Amino acid sequence: MPFRLVVFDMDDVLCHYDVEARLAGLASVTGRPVAAIRAAIWESDYFARADSGDWDAQGCLDEFSRRIGAPLTRAQWVATRRAAMTPFADMLALVQSLKERGAAVALLSNNDLLAKETLGEIFPGLAELFAPHAYVSAELGLAKPDPAIFRDVCARLGVAPREALFTDDLAENVEGARKAGLVAHLFRGRAGLETALAAGA
Repeated sequence: MPFRLVVFDMDDVLCHYDVEARLAGLASVTGRPVAAIRAAIWESDYFARADSGDWDAQGCLDEFSRRIGAPLTRAQWVATRRAAMTPFADMLALVQSLKERGAAVALLSNNDLLAKETLGEIFPGLAELFAPHAYVSAELGLAKPDPAIFRDVCARLGVAPREALFTDDLAENVEGARKAGLVAHLFRGRAGLETALAAGA
């Protein structure tokens, strides 16, 4: 039977996310060394806490600035995040095609409330493509790979987990979805995902 719901990760599924480009951009606007920013944010508990909803959108920006030791404006945060993201046009077209064929679609990204609030700026058109089901972990109070987050999304759309397919580029998140009862696919490109989708047709 066709999948009633297809749930997509964002970074490295719907776009290429270049962490090094983001670090370089942050270093450029703040004057702080890349290594210092990496240690303060990427090698700390910042993302684990932000993605769990420890801070609201402004709180995320304030904590990010405090940790890197330099004030960062919202516009700078948005610009450096957006510059690190290259949308996959073929994947966005696939999402639209699924919608036209009658499937429900949802976005599920481990991300913070600042990313949620600025989604339309960092990835133009994405929120509208998935509306009203573009979710980040911080708003749900759960994070991948916890099986509960996948069951939560399915419940919000009124779809049984067995009727949904989830795709992500990280194996641990795919396994979490499988434990929740969804069909799960490790993303390596559109062709492989289309094969997985066809298996449920």
